[in-house]
This record gives sequence, C-alpha cells and structure tokens, in this order.
Amino acid sequence: MAYVNSSRAASFSLADRISGFLALTKASLARRAVFNQTVRELNTLTERELADLGIARADIRAVAHEAAYGK
Repeated sequence: MAYVNSSRAASFSLADRISGFLALTKASLARRAVFNQTVRELNTLTERELADLGIARADIRAVAHEAAYGK
C-alpha cells in the first residue's frame, strides 16, 4: 500500500496581496486612531476624575493601549 501526500502553497495574486496589505494597514491605522483618541480624552480629565475612574495619570497610555489593542 502506498500513501501519497502532496501539498501546495496557496498562491495569491499580486492584487490579493496588495488588497490584504491595504486591509491590514487600514485596520492598524484605525487601532492607532482609537489609541490616540483615548489618550487625548483621558489627558483632558482632572486628577479627581481620573481617580473616580480608578486610573492614575501614569497609566493613561496603558489604558489606551488596552482599549485599542486588547490585552
């Protein structure tokens, strides 16, 4: 009994690769925009407002990163 395994790499056209790259870039820019907007909004809050939210000013970038990119 003989077994034959054959595998081929999926070939994507240039248009598919460019489309994928553009989609990835668009998603990346959207996440970065969420990060920047979150940082801007949190930086406008007073120390008391941040304390009410349980956020230290030093943690703003970490909170924004989690909001944009997840954990």
